[in-house]
Amino acid sequence: MSSSLVAYEDSDSETETEKTEVPQAFGTQISSQRSSVSCGQHFAPGSLGTKSTYEMHPMENSGSSGTSTVCEDPPELYAQNNNTDLTSPYSRRAYPGHAALSMPYRNYEQTSSSSANSGNGVSQKRIHKDSATTIKGIRPYIPKRLRQESSSTPETKEPDQRGSSDCDVKLGVLGEQTSRKISELIKPYLGSKYKSTEVPKSLIFYMSKHSGPVNEIQWCPVREQSHMLLSASMDKTVKVWDAVDTGCCLKTYSCHSCAVRAAQWSSCGRRILSGGFDSTLHLTDIETGKQIFSSKTEFRISALKFHPTESNIFLCGGFSPEVKAWDIRTSKVLRVYKAAVQQTLDILFLPEGREFLTSTDAVSRDSADRTIIAWDFQSAAKISNQIFHERYTCPSLSLHPKESVFVAQTNGNYMALFSAQRPYRINKKKRYEGHKVEGFAVGCEFSPDGTLLVTGSSDGKVFFYNYHTSRIIRTLSAHKEACVSAIFHPVLPSLLATCDWAGEIKIWQ
Repeated sequence: MSSSLVAYEDSDSETETEKTEVPQAFGTQISSQRSSVSCGQHFAPGSLGTKSTYEMHPMENSGSSGTSTVCEDPPELYAQNNNTDLTSPYSRRAYPGHAALSMPYRNYEQTSSSSANSGNGVSQKRIHKDSATTIKGIRPYIPKRLRQESSSTPETKEPDQRGSSDCDVKLGVLGEQTSRKISELIKPYLGSKYKSTEVPKSLIFYMSKHSGPVNEIQWCPVREQSHMLLSASMDKTVKVWDAVDTGCCLKTYSCHSCAVRAAQWSSCGRRILSGGFDSTLHLTDIETGKQIFSSKTEFRISALKFHPTESNIFLCGGFSPEVKAWDIRTSKVLRVYKAAVQQTLDILFLPEGREFLTSTDAVSRDSADRTIIAWDFQSAAKISNQIFHERYTCPSLSLHPKESVFVAQTNGNYMALFSAQRPYRINKKKRYEGHKVEGFAVGCEFSPDGTLLVTGSSDGKVFFYNYHTSRIIRTLSAHKEACVSAIFHPVLPSLLATCDWAGEIKIWQ
């Protein structure tokens, strides 16, 4: 079926009408009447017309002071460019077997112009553009599967809007200076190597803003921003402190509905990964409190660790036989490491991140089979589960900064030393004992130079061991309640942070 278009020229001012039927992309024909109309009027049904000279008439605005505006395109040029005429939407008819368009142009015009004034030239121009876009542009076919996926995908909020997933952030006295400054005490040490560690003697800061036990503390890994100390507590909050210059709480993040058991700095020092007994994971921007990553797990979380070389990947373990590797970029689980245990107590990456260790609560009557398990990170295969054979659980693990060894804190009131290379043999000649654990998740850590090994104790004391001789160098009466963590500053020698089960944090030098 062929059709031809005939252009009519009219030199008079009289209106000449023409009835045309043009096939549309949807299988319908539009029958319309053309009549001349000035560009400044609404394109109401029956008011569009053609003119041979394609003139652009000035728009008369009765509400203005006599100024005239010129439309971008005359209606007749619009009709020819789109191969259609919008003059009469009521004379539509369809080919056999096809349905006519359900919405007339009048309804569309009323919808598009409902927010504009009827006498405003800007609104007329907007109607003109919307009409051209709707008629000329044909919406592509979208498969049903893609439509279902798009409808099930939640709408993303604008980055400048606070959503319900954002943390409730409370600023401290110097909260605005969270990561913008470099401490004057740290600057002299940035360009030099770490000096030998000495045992701290005096108390510098006493910080007691937490209303519940403090489970974990960690210095910021970025050397320039290492004045910041992170703390996670049973009071459902995560706090960031200026633990070098002022001892003040900079910010408090209330992301969780239950106790926060584990928290970790990201390698860039601008984000905090936290998990707790509400079975949720949150990656929070420390400046804005925005949730960069958030997910719900099937178990209560007790251990988190970032991959040492892949900053977007972390491991998550807790009250479950599974340890999961998450990718922040996709918010999905990469791998699942499953063992016949009930709980993961701690996670430790070995150098280069190809292998990692988990400490569990799997203890039998005569041996502690599967107490420490070595995993291959890529294949999720077990390398060994016959590392520690004594009948004590290990609440924490720590890697030596220079040598290929690691230490395991045990509930037998001692720390055991192991090789960090296969087959991960225990060093039976060295045992660091004298402190008490007694069921608390007491942490342990090497000094940055590797000469000292520090640990808390259930009686509130801090014990300093000589790494090479395994002898106690000094004991510090730090807290009244159980001291669950003691960590050295990564830049400043002899600066130590401790926390206890009463919610107190102390800085020593």
